Amino acid sequence: MSKIRCAIYDRVSTELQAKEGLSLEAQKAALTEYALSHGYEIVGYYADEGITARKKLQNRKDLLRLLRDVEADRIDLILVTKLDRWFRNIKDYHNTQAILEAHNCNWKTIFEEYDTSTANGRFAINIMLSVNENECDRTSDRIQTIFAYKKSKKEHLNGRPGYGYTTGADKRLIKNPDTAPIVEEIIAHYFTTYSKKATVSYILAKYSGSPLCPTMYQVNRILGSETYAGRKYGIDGYCPAYMTLEQLERIRSVPDARHIPHQSEPFLFSSMIRCPICGRNMNGFVKRKQLKNGSVSEYKRYRCGAKFTEYHNGACLSESVVEKYLLAHIVGQVRADMLSLFQKKKARQKQPDKSAAIRAELERLNNMYQKGRIREEYYDEQYALLAEKLDDCTPAADTDIDASPEACLALSDVFPEGWPVLYRELDIPHRKAFWKEIIKTVHVDPESRRICGFELRI
Repeated sequence: MSKIRCAIYDRVSTELQAKEGLSLEAQKAALTEYALSHGYEIVGYYADEGITARKKLQNRKDLLRLLRDVEADRIDLILVTKLDRWFRNIKDYHNTQAILEAHNCNWKTIFEEYDTSTANGRFAINIMLSVNENECDRTSDRIQTIFAYKKSKKEHLNGRPGYGYTTGADKRLIKNPDTAPIVEEIIAHYFTTYSKKATVSYILAKYSGSPLCPTMYQVNRILGSETYAGRKYGIDGYCPAYMTLEQLERIRSVPDARHIPHQSEPFLFSSMIRCPICGRNMNGFVKRKQLKNGSVSEYKRYRCGAKFTEYHNGACLSESVVEKYLLAHIVGQVRADMLSLFQKKKARQKQPDKSAAIRAELERLNNMYQKGRIREEYYDEQYALLAEKLDDCTPAADTDIDASPEACLALSDVFPEGWPVLYRELDIPHRKAFWKEIIKTVHVDPESRRICGFELRI
């Protein structure tokens, strides 16, 4: 008679392992001893660590691997320590049981007695699974209630606080005096380069070997997490901020350029120029040309990467051409945009406030209904129409807009006299930061393949 092929499955959540000591090793030892004492042939070990039994079946990776082996008819019996190590979810249990029965595979608990061959045995299993499932749900509800209370108090919930933070006596997040200067330096450096990669390289190089040195992951998280703008769980002012929400949105709105290992200098307009054919960002590359005197001339250009996959005849622009165009048009574009904004605000200011008339009509309608002069159906119909008009009514513009066009143009004059000379004195990284601060997208005409305009950030 052939031996029964046995699979050993054990599972533990982190909480149970800490409280009761039912570690994977302890379960595995007990199950192995039981299998050997009964003459079973152990064909595999399967373990899910740190996974609650209420998790969806697809999250229990080793259980899925076990079921694949059952479907391959490699297993006759599955051993588990207790029912709650096997399942606490009735639906997943029955789905799994259907697979086991289809392949003549049984399961057994070594610390409890369950029998799936009788109606009473199956009824007892369903009762215990319902009890276990309810216990898990009640525990989850208690945890959610505790977390909601902690959030209302703006307390740190659990785990280690993020880099740059620690917890105070009131359990709220406060700035860590040891690492706060580094966080501030990370943010300040980003706004001089507008590059996460450059910021990571700078910080890791400067603090290399220091116990306070953040990881690459931590630097990127600082430059992308709402926590560092003081917002957490959607609550403003949850913790001290290292930057404003406006700064965070600016960081998120600026895509990082593709890193090119052999290129020492960054491209000024990486991730800013759009392909006129497919709309993708155009990538920078270095064009090299050998001159008659034997020397090699190098200059930067931009082209769409899809040119080599979709084979479209996209534009190819020299960086010097793009730079020259922007230098010639930037001031005029800023002035034009600011004037347009001023005119729109003044136009809104002149529009009459229709909301007062609609509210008066609503009040008249209410009085007529209260006096019984109109039917309820008519009242509901007219009230809905007036409420919709009130929602669509354009509110009056802010009353503090009293600047003249000349004053508006003065506000737009953010470039001091002789600014092109100052610009030429900047190094390449700071020129790039200058353009990233001002320009969002550079547009290229699909017909002529030349620059036809740009969109400002300011």
